[in-house]
Amino acid sequence: MKMTSSTTTMLKAVSSSPHPLAGEMVPLTLFDRAAFDLFVPVVLVYPAPTPSNEALKEALRRALAPCPQLAGRLAVDERGMRCIHFNNEGVLVQEASMSADLADVLLDGTNTDGMYPTLPLPEENIGAALLQIKLSRYKCGGLVMGIALHHQAADAHSTHAFLRTWASAVRQGRDFTADPFPFVAAAAVHPDVRTPVFDHGSTEFKRAKGDGEDDGDTVIVPTCNIKNLTVSFTAEFIAELKARVGAPCTTFQCLLAHMWKKTTQARGLKPEEFTQVRVAVNCRGRAEPPVPPDFFGNMVLWAFPRLQVRDVLGSTYGRVVGAIRAAVARVYGEYIRSFLDFGALADAHGLELAATAPAAGTMCCPDLEVDSWLGFRDYPIDFGWGPPSGLLLPDIPVEGLMVFVPSSPMAKGGVDVFIALAEDHVTAFQQRCYSMDTHDAYKQTSHDNGPSTSRL
Repeated sequence: MKMTSSTTTMLKAVSSSPHPLAGEMVPLTLFDRAAFDLFVPVVLVYPAPTPSNEALKEALRRALAPCPQLAGRLAVDERGMRCIHFNNEGVLVQEASMSADLADVLLDGTNTDGMYPTLPLPEENIGAALLQIKLSRYKCGGLVMGIALHHQAADAHSTHAFLRTWASAVRQGRDFTADPFPFVAAAAVHPDVRTPVFDHGSTEFKRAKGDGEDDGDTVIVPTCNIKNLTVSFTAEFIAELKARVGAPCTTFQCLLAHMWKKTTQARGLKPEEFTQVRVAVNCRGRAEPPVPPDFFGNMVLWAFPRLQVRDVLGSTYGRVVGAIRAAVARVYGEYIRSFLDFGALADAHGLELAATAPAAGTMCCPDLEVDSWLGFRDYPIDFGWGPPSGLLLPDIPVEGLMVFVPSSPMAKGGVDVFIALAEDHVTAFQQRCYSMDTHDAYKQTSHDNGPSTSRL
């Protein structure tokens, strides 16, 4: 595939009145500090017809007004605290014209090479554009939008909200208006700080390591040893999973139970080993009092369902779903309040905190981490010619991390799971991922003669 032309520009937010935080250095919230310190790429695919690049860029400038931090930069203040500088230095936008047809490029539905901006290295995050976009036009008239946003600026919920705002700005043209998203104050610490009720110093955070200190059991490998897979589940498959649960459950819960079983089986773990899933939980509606649903930034904590391998593989789907549901239920108002109290006390005592969010190259095995973007189905990103025909999450850099997204509109009710696995687990997973036979799965893994690769 040949690129026939390309340009790069920096687009600044435009607004009829300045944002109240314009020019300010705003410290990251505790939720921001607990998030991944990396850029998250997402690729949206739109067949022809599509809006022009000029319409997209002009709408982008207006869509940034409600959330101008996306046109800012990560910075460090005089106290050494990481901040977002509301300096409106702009969003990086690349435009490319391609010689191929879109259908030829996406033959297998997963080839995203060159479809999104080259991600900054971790040491380059400070000062880099927080939002980076690549618009690739194909000979057939199709458009691919590759978007990379730093996770400490926005979680998946806020990323989706921004993309829908941008789409609205395109559809409405010069009639577009939007109020600023609620920011910072909604996630601020309560003034009456208490002693934390829960242990957050080994859950969301850990003690910052000094130079040369070992990070315990964490295993980091070159990302080339981590393979990205996409597994597509039909609505019929999901309905059968729900029937096997034997009680009302969500699509997310039954699919997570299934993926936990299949990845555990593929990894060849010993029956007595423990495995857990780090489940992202949106805390906006769980806080007391609740935070506005359109709060912009990060407001995610994690649940940790944990079972022995023999129980993951030998139990019914209903029991595994029950373990997931019980763990998520523990992330509620008192837990969220305790998390904020922990951060306030740590800052008051000058403690340096390091997030437990895994870095690129981390091997999570025997554990998993999961995030859900299934809400994208209910609120599609429509720039005026319909929702995207494809939503791809390329190059997941952490082994064991998976993301659930809605399948294309043509596969109604289906779900695509993007997952990163160790290279030597891929074949075993692919052989098992569509099987629902729990008994055979446990029996086959128990007799597996291969060594466990939980620590490569």
